[in-house]
Amino acid sequence: MTENNQTQLGNTLWKIADELRGAMNADQFRDYMLSFLFLRYLSDNYEVAAKKELGKDYPVLKDNDKRTPLAVWYEQNKADIAEFEKQMRRKVHYVIEPSHLWNSIAELAKTQSKELLRTLQEGFKYIENESFESTFQGLFSEINLDSDKLGKNYEERNKKLCNIIQKIAEGINSFDKNIDYLGDAYEYLIGKFAAGSGQKAGEFYTPQRISDILSAIVTLDSQDPSKGEKKKIERVLDFTCGSGSLLLNVRKRMTDAGGTIGKIFGQEKNITTYNLARMNMLLHGVKDTEFAIHHGDTLVNDWEILNEINPSKKLEFDAIVANPPFSYRWEPSEEMGQDFRFKSYGLAPKSAADFAFLLHGFHFLSKEGTMAIILPHGVLFRSGSEEKIRRKLLEDGNIDTVIGLPANLFFSTGIPVCILVLKKCKKFDDVLFINAVDHFEKGKRQNSLLPENIEKIVDTYKDRKEEIRYSRRVSMDEIIKNEFNLNISRYVSTSLDEEIIDLKVVNKKLVDLDKDITKARETHNKFLKELGLPPI
Repeated sequence: MTENNQTQLGNTLWKIADELRGAMNADQFRDYMLSFLFLRYLSDNYEVAAKKELGKDYPVLKDNDKRTPLAVWYEQNKADIAEFEKQMRRKVHYVIEPSHLWNSIAELAKTQSKELLRTLQEGFKYIENESFESTFQGLFSEINLDSDKLGKNYEERNKKLCNIIQKIAEGINSFDKNIDYLGDAYEYLIGKFAAGSGQKAGEFYTPQRISDILSAIVTLDSQDPSKGEKKKIERVLDFTCGSGSLLLNVRKRMTDAGGTIGKIFGQEKNITTYNLARMNMLLHGVKDTEFAIHHGDTLVNDWEILNEINPSKKLEFDAIVANPPFSYRWEPSEEMGQDFRFKSYGLAPKSAADFAFLLHGFHFLSKEGTMAIILPHGVLFRSGSEEKIRRKLLEDGNIDTVIGLPANLFFSTGIPVCILVLKKCKKFDDVLFINAVDHFEKGKRQNSLLPENIEKIVDTYKDRKEEIRYSRRVSMDEIIKNEFNLNISRYVSTSLDEEIIDLKVVNKKLVDLDKDITKARETHNKFLKELGLPPI
């Protein structure tokens, strides 16, 4: 499917969502829409694998037979079902009962069956508890099929769901049947729902263009980015992963460049967004054994695999990306001051957990890894405990690059933000500053970065280029003189130099101009005299 068709499909599904959500707000309907798209993907992927597994035994149905081929096979081969499902778990890592497949559900919707709602509830429960070998408990926990928003009683809710599913099925069926596009459609819809969610969007979505910058940075060689992309990343982490888009972007970047990526790790506090992330991984063809998404609080660090005190057993990551909530208020305890993530640096203030998020990720960064994190500009110059943390990171040579981005790029805030690039393997003894605040496309409600804006940032980082009013390599001596203040405009100003005025030259021009005026008046008065008119 072409990029244009993907956009058309996304627009078609978005239009359906906008028409059908009724009394629901965009956030509530999002969970239904994306869950149905997810079920469609799982079903299509499963049926393709089942057809391959069964070969000539896969039933071929007549045009007027509305059952699914698998439903027919199950009826005819009851003794072989257990062995078949065992094989499917080995090959595609999950099983879906024929009655729960999307095509079965869509047929119930088309015929306005009173069993649709009940079947859908059973299907979601089965997928959560039995489909996968690994647990996907609670995957649909935010999908309330008994919600009054769908209807006052079972009949009304069933009718509403029949309408929604039928419209989605018709919308998807009007495009080429290729399961690969559903991941892109899912991603597109996440972006559209984010755009309509205002402040809430920051909880689960990083704009695609900004995501491109971070993924490009962490996939380049850590020691010397000018050498190009890494061949392999063993582990990548996003500890505030939202819907998982950033992690998937890193994966895509690596595979597009011919590299490989080991396992993807993400953590998310919001239960709804956590479920979106798990669905998003599977929709993009990431097997359940190839990723681990944890529902929990990053600042408390309640993920068991990241709580190893023994340094020799610590889990480390070659690439870390993050877009944590800006200036998040938190409640650090006295005991947390001794936490292995913070004790060498101190605690971030209660009013802004920005450095707490940064230090959490940085602790798990490997010696050959790169971390890129989006933060508010305040982390660059705020005093107090944040200054102490910033100073130690600089003195230890861990801050590699500071990138200033334009204002109003995010759905959740209009403030300009920065990207900090951190390393434990830093080769250069200076800090690269990139001031990209003036390089963007202005929009009515929101600004955006163009491909050339992203390319310029990444190329500047890659080759550590210096350019007047855009980028500069700054020595530690200069940063120390500025008392470890990293305010970008101190080092790279985008303002044009005022023109130097030579007063002698200006005075001569004025004298010459006065002489020209006098001469012109004398000439004019001669003509007036000839005409018998008074002079001026």
